[in-house]
Amino acid sequence: MSEISNRIKDVIENEPVALFMKGTPQFVMCGNSGRALEALRAAGAPVTAVDILPDPSIRQELSAVSGWPTIPQVFVKGELVGGADITQELAETGELRKLLEEKLGAGYGEVAEEHVVDVLSGARA
Repeated sequence: MSEISNRIKDVIENEPVALFMKGTPQFVMCGNSGRALEALRAAGAPVTAVDILPDPSIRQELSAVSGWPTIPQVFVKGELVGGADITQELAETGELRKLLEEKLGAGYGEVAEEHVVDVLSGARA
């Protein structure tokens, strides 16, 4: 297993909410990534983002790990939620907040920080 794959798995397994996206929360490079991010923000989720654009192997390794071919990909407590459409739909119906509360606990929204992890270097910002 590659180092990138190990870092991807680490983010999925150890971050409360992981968003694999095109760009970063500060510089979104794709409309679908932006929709997923906004849905998570609206639900008060603490988001750890991974930009898949710096290297094509990130996307390949992510799809191999998750079994999901498209970007963005949202994970909550290690479980794949889906892409932009699913995440936005869950947010609109209130199900996303319920899911986050169930998985992260009632006070999850009190620490709605955003972080970026570079899976190429392992650096976290």
